[in-house]
Amino acid sequence: MSAIILDGKALGLKIRENVKARAEVLKKRGITPCLAVILLGEDPASLSYVKSKEKALKEAGMESRDIRLPAGTDEAELLSIIAQMNRDRTVHGILVQLPLPKHINEEKVISAIFPEKDVDCFHPVSVGNMVLGKKGFLPCTPHGVLMLLKEYNIPVSGSHAVIVGRSNIVGKPLANLLIRREYNATVTLCHTGTKDLIGYTMKADILIAAAGSPEFIKPEMIREGAAVIDVGINRVNDPAANKGYRLCGDVDPAVMQKAAYFSPVPGGVGPMTIAMLLQNVVEAAGEGT
Repeated sequence: MSAIILDGKALGLKIRENVKARAEVLKKRGITPCLAVILLGEDPASLSYVKSKEKALKEAGMESRDIRLPAGTDEAELLSIIAQMNRDRTVHGILVQLPLPKHINEEKVISAIFPEKDVDCFHPVSVGNMVLGKKGFLPCTPHGVLMLLKEYNIPVSGSHAVIVGRSNIVGKPLANLLIRREYNATVTLCHTGTKDLIGYTMKADILIAAAGSPEFIKPEMIREGAAVIDVGINRVNDPAANKGYRLCGDVDPAVMQKAAYFSPVPGGVGPMTIAMLLQNVVEAAGEGT
């Protein structure tokens, strides 16, 4: 048995083409969807991620308002810039690249963004709307996972979904989305304090790994025929690689011999995250008309 590969790159491109078409319609009405991207410091991983977002925005015919600030920027200045972007009607979404320097209160910064411009769905109001099933943006990575499941017709309703990882970015919101009536899954949320983890993962119809631990999920931890979604992205040292490191997920690729479906790293959930961000931006621009 060899798993069907969930091609997030192909699906992400399809979504981005749809977003581009929607952006063209808005531009004919004099509205260019715009995302303000705020980055503090020179963290290589954050820089790379921000550049990929900016490139994707331009390819979709949208504007990227690039705001680069020194790592030592004080909190008051950052909040002032966010307030300015909140007032700017030509800016439809605001994204502050995380993590922030330790001297800045991340919670205060996230809460300063107007919910209608919170395309990352991190604001407490956005999270509340998601949990209650009210209208609002959905978090990009969890939404991308759901789109992959839908694209490949993986049965979700009535399935047992096990999520390994309880972050505010992936684990918690994904659990909340999967228990919605339209998905109707039964969800188990595992974490570092879970005893007998393998006892849960072996019962999963859908296993979602978001623990931030390289190749943590091994073949012996999944049941035959499960759908395995790898949300992790980790840099591990590899002298044989050109850059001296390689990217890998939270799942050992050897699970492909047991799983029915498998999302690879790279090329699985990653491209979907950016695609869903673009979709949120174009929706924000449309809602503002």
